[in-house]
Amino acid sequence: MFNTSLRALLALVKKDLGVWIRQPANVVATVLPPLAFLLIEFMGAAAVGRSPVALVQMDHGAKARQMAQIFYQADVFRLTSASSEAQAQALLKNLSVVAVITIPSDFTQQVEQHQSAQIDVEVNNLNLDFTNDIRRSVPDAITQFYQAQGSASPVTVTMQEHDLRARDVELFQYDVLPTIVLLLMISGLVSSGISTSREWDSRTVKELLLAPVARSTIIGGKVLAGFLTTFGLGLLVLLLGYALGWTQPQGLYWLSTLLIMALVALLSSALGVALGALLQRIQPVIALSINVAIYLFFLAGGIGVLAFEPEWLQVIAAYIPLSYGDHALQMAIFYNSTDQLGTDVLVLAISAFASLGLGVLAMRRSITS
Repeated sequence: MFNTSLRALLALVKKDLGVWIRQPANVVATVLPPLAFLLIEFMGAAAVGRSPVALVQMDHGAKARQMAQIFYQADVFRLTSASSEAQAQALLKNLSVVAVITIPSDFTQQVEQHQSAQIDVEVNNLNLDFTNDIRRSVPDAITQFYQAQGSASPVTVTMQEHDLRARDVELFQYDVLPTIVLLLMISGLVSSGISTSREWDSRTVKELLLAPVARSTIIGGKVLAGFLTTFGLGLLVLLLGYALGWTQPQGLYWLSTLLIMALVALLSSALGVALGALLQRIQPVIALSINVAIYLFFLAGGIGVLAFEPEWLQVIAAYIPLSYGDHALQMAIFYNSTDQLGTDVLVLAISAFASLGLGVLAMRRSITS
């Protein structure tokens, strides 16, 4: 009986995978929303990651060159060198830059004579994010200038940086992992939901019921087919991110990364089976699956840092399994850490098996009715 059930299970999986491959619209419905989010994140990171600033260097003395070099080396500006104040004002007026920094013609002389040396900053405060970046970054650059003077500086400055994390993660790179989680969620819901609802939509569910196999085998085949397509798609995106330098887990952290992805894929596939069995129509399944996945994505913290989100959202996210998957992937891929991995795995495992039970219950009730 075991061999018979296994052959039936594999036959169901093969059939569902074949149908999934032959339905490019379903693949597009799965992949398109995460790709759209990824594009939005890329554009957003490019817009706010480094503020566009015009630098007017009126003085070419040693101190002025040193000050200008500090601005160029600062990792918060996208500097455009302007040859004159008129050119810089034109850039500011045309919104090509958000601010103009001017090093005056007597800067070196004033510094060498230990007099007050002025640096002019003109900011277009059209956006508080840009404005605050400039307000914080310019004083920081001036502080670095004082430190570089050593004992000759009229202000003694000593700076020491101790990073909490071993590496810096770019804003867009940080947003890739929640998008992979979103992809896993949409893929599982859509692929399993469609394959399940199709049985009622095309009336083939009667053939399944008349087949000499246990109903648990039918349900297991649906979940396994959805899991394989979902996990395979997520793995493909992870490897693509690895090739592009976005997501590069190291050593044993590959195992925790794959485990978390597998649990999220199982969770979404089981929910997809339940959704498909309840709705029994393909179009409502696609629409509801995408909306459910996106709402869960944002309630889990979305593309932001959950610890810095509003308190009410943090409370909600504590009950959303995706937030634990996102956290575990960040720890494994970005920071080579197992911080709270046990909690993350436990929550995802309980959620996945609870969803599996829900899928079995919904499938059984729909088959019985």
